[in-house]
Amino acid sequence: MELAFAGRVVEWRGPAPYYFVAVPDAESADIRDVAALASYGWGVIPVEARIGTTAFTTSLFPKDGGYLLPLRAAVRRPEGLAAGDEVTVVMTVRW
Repeated sequence: MELAFAGRVVEWRGPAPYYFVAVPDAESADIRDVAALASYGWGVIPVEARIGTTAFTTSLFPKDGGYLLPLRAAVRRPEGLAAGDEVTVVMTVRW
């Protein structure tokens, strides 16, 4: 399943800062439809994603009925991303 969406980079300040893009409601609903097939436990969903020219693999985190796409420094640095930036994501759910 391939999805494309836009979202804002958000920072979660815990013991170490983490950065995410929230998957919009419509795309989250599509992911929930296949979550049982794709999840390897704890509700996380493996994905391949691309922002700009940077492709990466990660797992979506479930949050409040939707999903968060984590953005590691290896993605943010080459794309020059910071909290508050608007990004376009192309993402494939892996199973």
